[in-house]
Amino acid sequence: MASSELEQICSYINEKISNIKTCLSLRNCGQEPTLKTILNKIGDEIVVVNELLNKLELEIQYQEQTTNTLKELCASLEEDCKDVEHLKENIPPHLPQVTVTQNSATVSDLDPEEPGKGEEPVKGEEPGATKKKPPKEQRNIKEMPFITSEEFNGIPAYMKSRLTYCQINDVIKEINKAVVSKYKILHQPKKSTMSSVARNLYHRFLDEETKDTKGHYFIVEADVKEFTALKVDKRFHVILNILRHCRRLSEVRGGGLTRYVIT
Repeated sequence: MASSELEQICSYINEKISNIKTCLSLRNCGQEPTLKTILNKIGDEIVVVNELLNKLELEIQYQEQTTNTLKELCASLEEDCKDVEHLKENIPPHLPQVTVTQNSATVSDLDPEEPGKGEEPVKGEEPGATKKKPPKEQRNIKEMPFITSEEFNGIPAYMKSRLTYCQINDVIKEINKAVVSKYKILHQPKKSTMSSVARNLYHRFLDEETKDTKGHYFIVEADVKEFTALKVDKRFHVILNILRHCRRLSEVRGGGLTRYVIT
């Protein structure tokens, strides 16, 4: 056996003997009353430190989860901001505009036989002078509401094909234009001065009315051609089917005409 191997064996045995002596000395220390008390205190402190380390580990895990959640929330808010900016820059032109209405002035109840009673004459006017009647209010014309995004998503795919939300609402806008133009002519007083074209349209509108359309607003294809730039083609009739599906209009047939009634 080589001398180097003997030296390694001796070193190993000496190390083990040293470890045994250390264990015996520690064991003897634990038997002494004074040292035993100190060791118990050290053990209690180690338990407390261990509990603190466990709590610290749990707190670190909670903070990591909170950090990840905040990062996800921040990313979501950034996406929402981008969506808002996109919506702000691409507002559909057919959305209704906000209008400010003025409150009508209240008029005191007067005896019709005494129109000037209870009123003071205006400076510069003779007492008892009759006042001009206020102009009659214009009659409201019913228009077709635009399709909402929720309604658009509910339209069957076979029905809307490649039509977009904006394309359908653009047609609604043109239909409303035709309805308003038609009924502005119909609402004119009979004794008013009309052009020959307007008077011919007026009489045509009256001839197209039936008992089923009485009290309703409707148009026919001739009105679409007269007042809008829409083409009355296959695509137009596909959109009319969609509007019937969404309950925006109904059809009344008769006399060789199809009347599209605003519902």
